[in-house]
Amino acid sequence: MTMNRRQLLLTTPALLSACAALPPVPPPGLAAGEQRAWELEGQRFWIWLPREYSQRSQAWPLVVFLHGSGERGTELEKVKVHGPPKLVAAGAAWPCILVSPQLEENQRWDPERLHRLLGALKAKLNVDAQRCVGTGLSMGGFGMWQWATAYPRDLAAIAPVCGFGDPAKVAAMRDVPVRAYHGDQDPVVPLPPHVACVEALRAAGGKATLTIYPGVGHDSWTPAYNDPDLLPWLLAQKQT
Repeated sequence: MTMNRRQLLLTTPALLSACAALPPVPPPGLAAGEQRAWELEGQRFWIWLPREYSQRSQAWPLVVFLHGSGERGTELEKVKVHGPPKLVAAGAAWPCILVSPQLEENQRWDPERLHRLLGALKAKLNVDAQRCVGTGLSMGGFGMWQWATAYPRDLAAIAPVCGFGDPAKVAAMRDVPVRAYHGDQDPVVPLPPHVACVEALRAAGGKATLTIYPGVGHDSWTPAYNDPDLLPWLLAQKQT
């Protein structure tokens, strides 16, 4: 073996390692530090990439937000009226990838469709697969419970707001921590089913908390998404 060939063989692993550690470049149409419209798997959504996305090689946590029934349609701007996409649009710099999809009119959140979207996001972006978490309000809170029940390995944690799941099925997601929120005067989505869901998860060995806002109706998402501990809690969760 010649010296040049030997040197190439010895240095190639180091070169490959250096290339693998290069910071990722955002896909076409996206930019770090901006919330942009994007589409994958036939699903339209807003996506926020952290400002440092192209400056570090470590994978990023992913937060998926599911809107309520009033934001369905074809006008993507409607998704920004509540919750995380609204906060980011107002200038909040979330230290994670934030994806906020929109449902078509008269549709409901489908766990299978969300599962496929998550897989596509992992394939296209620098996502930490162990730190994918979700939150949603009203119909989106219900969708988040359904998703975690159907695909408990998809999400490291969920934070459903004024939604609920099926108490008979939540044992399947006993390894998915829950931080839930609800108003005790909610006339649209009553509180008791959410309480039953949280209690069933605890009984199955899961970890769940439910913050109840006294005197608050259906708009429990305003105080919930202003909870200073919510985002740090979500980003601290990691699958083992």
